Amino acid sequence: MSSLPNCPKCNSEYTYEDGSLLVCPECAHEWSRVSESGNSEDEKVIKDANGNVLNDGDSITIIKDLKVKGSSSVLKIGTKVKNIRLVDGDHDIDCKIDGFGAMKLKSEFVKKI
Repeated sequence: MSSLPNCPKCNSEYTYEDGSLLVCPECAHEWSRVSESGNSEDEKVIKDANGNVLNDGDSITIIKDLKVKGSSSVLKIGTKVKNIRLVDGDHDIDCKIDGFGAMKLKSEFVKKI
């Protein structure tokens, strides 16, 4: 028997884990286990330039032209990035930018869409 909680939206008992999220197959509601038991002291909250909390899978926009180290390329202001992944370290966003490739960004240079 599973020890997963029922869905907070529709109270379905058929919830399952998908990475760090809990998912309800009946109403498609997704939520974090941390939000249910209060904030975990281990987990760091990552915010964008406007103070919005970022989560895995969010879409963001770059708010400043960013020079790419080791290249003559520049990431332009307004570049949209989908499906980000939050990681620990100096650069706390891991993502793939269309037409550019894999990239690590700092949260202070992005805003949530």
